[in-house]
Amino acid sequence: MSETVKQSTNSNDQLSGERLVELYRTMVLSRYLDERVWLLNRQGKAAIAASAQGHEAAQVACIEASDPSKDHYLIYYRQFTAMIALGTEPEEMLRGFLAKEADPMSAARQFPLHGAHPRVDLFNFSNVIATQLPQAAGVALADKLKGSDAVTFVYFGDGASSQGDTHEAMNFAGVHKLPVIFFCENNRYAISVPQEKQMGIDSLASRAAGYGFPGIQVDGTDVVAVHEATTAAVNRARAGEGPTLIEASVERLLPHTTDDDHTRYRSAEDISQMLERDPINILSELLKRRDLLTESADDEIHTSAKKRVNVATDTVDAEPYPGVETMFDNVVKGSGNGGNS
Repeated sequence: MSETVKQSTNSNDQLSGERLVELYRTMVLSRYLDERVWLLNRQGKAAIAASAQGHEAAQVACIEASDPSKDHYLIYYRQFTAMIALGTEPEEMLRGFLAKEADPMSAARQFPLHGAHPRVDLFNFSNVIATQLPQAAGVALADKLKGSDAVTFVYFGDGASSQGDTHEAMNFAGVHKLPVIFFCENNRYAISVPQEKQMGIDSLASRAAGYGFPGIQVDGTDVVAVHEATTAAVNRARAGEGPTLIEASVERLLPHTTDDDHTRYRSAEDISQMLERDPINILSELLKRRDLLTESADDEIHTSAKKRVNVATDTVDAEPYPGVETMFDNVVKGSGNGGNS
């Protein structure tokens, strides 16, 4: 059976008012950067992007409950906010989207935001869905063998939960009681396929029972609720009690990618209702109800974020692309058989 964490007003949660405001600031910066990348795509400057709009609260609250100084993060392509929360600068992300020479993750050799990030300690990942889950189990096993109390976080969407890699990773993690948190951001659509066409269950979190560890379903638009659920899972992992599956119910406010048109498979009513669950608006209203945020302070946060993104855009747009002469740098060349190996 899975546990459901409903929208929380729990004053016992470890998040202070000051931290809530800082998380809101991160979410707003992520939103403006996300919007800018879509504009750059429409201008023909960015090839493709997958938006995190609607996922911001789940990502920032999960990172807040972790310890970036020792924990590990295996992300997927919809992780704008998580990357910013972990310390990735807007300029660094834009360099990937605009395929600039100084892209720190792959030197413009891969899809945007793909590749490892040495400073932020993000693992390399692939567009092949769910491959990061078995890798996360391996990272967690290594930490357990070393006696470390680090926790591995692996992020994925509801579509990835239908892949065989997910079953194998969760089964292995359950057998060996690994310190890994499987964090599913369930936006109800695997590209264009709705959840009821993907699985015969209402709660993805209920699958955890089959692997011998807890599954928690939480409102992914509620920062406090996600933080509570993740903190409990982290404590459990550090105590050697094994993995947890967290299903954060979120909304994908934009199409799957810049190449998609969600009006072809989503009704106007569905799109209208989903917009009511915008996590930026939800957290802004919560902060104002608690007298933690004034209208003028809110305006300042938005103005500051917009300026930060404008500066980053101008900076990166003026930077050079990789030279043609670097095309084969870091490419491993085979020997024999006509150069093939």
